[in-house]
Amino acid sequence: MCFKYTLGSLFDGLGGWQIAAMRAGIQPTWSSEIEKFTCALTKVRFPDTEQLGDITKIDGGTIPPVDIVTMGSPCQDLSISGRREGLAGKRSGLFLRATEFIRQMRERYHEWYPKIVIWENVPGAFSTNRGADFQAVLESFTETHIPMPRCGRWASAGMVRSSKCNVVWRALDSQFWGVAQRRRRIFLVVDYTKGRTEEILFKPESVPGDIEQSQEKKCNTRYAINASIDENVFDITHPCDVIRQNKNVVQTLTHRMGTGGNNVPLIYARPSFYDFKLSAVGLTLKASGGCNGGGSENIVCDELLRKLTPLECERLQGLPDNWTLIDDKLCSDSTRYKAIGNGMAQPCADFVMERVCEFLQNSEKEVSK
Repeated sequence: MCFKYTLGSLFDGLGGWQIAAMRAGIQPTWSSEIEKFTCALTKVRFPDTEQLGDITKIDGGTIPPVDIVTMGSPCQDLSISGRREGLAGKRSGLFLRATEFIRQMRERYHEWYPKIVIWENVPGAFSTNRGADFQAVLESFTETHIPMPRCGRWASAGMVRSSKCNVVWRALDSQFWGVAQRRRRIFLVVDYTKGRTEEILFKPESVPGDIEQSQEKKCNTRYAINASIDENVFDITHPCDVIRQNKNVVQTLTHRMGTGGNNVPLIYARPSFYDFKLSAVGLTLKASGGCNGGGSENIVCDELLRKLTPLECERLQGLPDNWTLIDDKLCSDSTRYKAIGNGMAQPCADFVMERVCEFLQNSEKEVSK
């Protein structure tokens, strides 16, 4: 395969962005991760990718430049099932170190690299600290002040144009990409080429900026044209396209036990469980591997109620079979569950990476005309 673009993956985890890059014809060049198991895993799966280690100890100006940087920064302090400390939390605060890393690279390479940054995180990032954290995310990338929407909340899709870059975001739910679980995640793309960035995540249905032809209702605000069903747009408006739901899913039993939301541990069914209901789609996989009674349990409906196997969890994430099965000494079920639960739905990542690749190719064609 002849690779045209290169990728660097921060907070690499089990290598989901590297998988997406390879499928899109993009060469993974380096990665940063500190977890022992996932580092060993990606070393086996991507032997040609240089592992840089701890992001807090890396200067972005001293490593090879790449076209695309991905960063699924830790989300524990942003998740609705966490302590909700936001970007001030020790783990989620690593996001600020990652943006500093990107600035170091862009300064070193005269703002040519990276061209694109992709940030993935939980929807809780929209609401922590009353929306101030997502505002800080946008301001960190654009290096300018971004006003809060007058509607009082961040919508699940939107765009910002600034003199530094364009930013577009959209919350994608894995159940609409052919996997059997509900897993909403924010995918935010930063475009330093300042092209038609909206085409990466949105499919325009009207002329850019033509609000009259747009199909969404807007609230009355001067800064953000905020659709009541999910749009924040600064300077330009494009309605989102609709993704049809894939009905080809497995049957699971879902038992509500309290907090709900994204809190879906992988635990054994106990005799005391009651009030089960049949559901076509499982809830979000959780990395912790179980907290009896603390959330919503995800259990397979088989001859007997049982815990999902690591292989089944990989399939729920859209990963290749046995992706997390490597050295038996490292591969306990608990370490595999944790790695899988910390990951993202692979089909969503593949979609975003493919669109980014198409965007870069189309941008080059426009320049060459």
